[in-house]
Amino acid sequence: MSTPIASLDVDLAYQKAILGSVSRTFALTIPLLPPEIEKVVGNTYLLCRIVDTIEDAADLNPETKQILSRLFLDAVLEKSSVQSFVDPCLSALQGYGNQDELDLIAHTPTVLRILHTCSSKDQAAISRCVSIMSEGMSHFHGKQTQAGLKDLQEFEKYCYVVAGVVGELLTTVFSNHSPTFAKSIQGQEILAIAFGQALQMTNILKDSPEDKARGVSWKPANIDQATLLKISYEKLQDSMRYILLIPKEDIGIRRFCFLAFGLAVMTLSKIANCKNFDHKDEVKLSRKTVMAFYAFTKIAVGSDTLMKIFFNTASSSLKNCSRT
Repeated sequence: MSTPIASLDVDLAYQKAILGSVSRTFALTIPLLPPEIEKVVGNTYLLCRIVDTIEDAADLNPETKQILSRLFLDAVLEKSSVQSFVDPCLSALQGYGNQDELDLIAHTPTVLRILHTCSSKDQAAISRCVSIMSEGMSHFHGKQTQAGLKDLQEFEKYCYVVAGVVGELLTTVFSNHSPTFAKSIQGQEILAIAFGQALQMTNILKDSPEDKARGVSWKPANIDQATLLKISYEKLQDSMRYILLIPKEDIGIRRFCFLAFGLAVMTLSKIANCKNFDHKDEVKLSRKTVMAFYAFTKIAVGSDTLMKIFFNTASSSLKNCSRT
């Protein structure tokens, strides 16, 4: 059953508005995409944000998080009604402090209506992404400890289920809409995973003081900061290779990826230079820096050389970490 155009316009207006409330970064990057891809990627981000909200709820025990994750996935896959997820989730999150994220959960029916207006190929890619993320996070719900994840292998797996899979999703959606990109990425799809993981590793390192304060660490146990920065730098190198495979005619896709990538590079460089920090605000990029880079991307994405120069210059402190 198709959604009337007027109703879809109202739903899309909500999607755009709530995106700006729950993510400053993605509210900046997603509108750079061509309209049809913007709808798909914005919708996917909101679905993933709902999964993240369940994970971030410090007052919920692992069992409750697993139950809510399963109810959400069943709603996405149309195995049960949407309200059978929304009602118990809002009830469980009564003490949750972020009102925008609660509003998003209340509007899960809106988000899913938009999902069902996407092409069957895009819907299949989104369902796969949300399934892997939801089930993966459920697996890790019981592993939230101050000591951190077991080892580097578990760290990589965590970064895959929360972000590497999003890199795969983006690649599928971009390929669905750009035959040229589909051809250029063939055989190198693994770079898409690194792209997602690099962004997630940045967030883990940036948010580590706040995570520590609530008795959680997503870093691998007994691995020092320099080693984590080295691994992150290697993921960024693969991310740069990924972006260079995007054809220049797909300028919106290129700019979307390069903007997210560049902000991660500059944030990780601040972390490398900072050594120790007690709050993520100490390594947060200023709005002036973000907007200056935003303007720079408009020019840079038309030149492989300019993008490489930026990366080599902005990641110099990370390169030093990788040599130690």
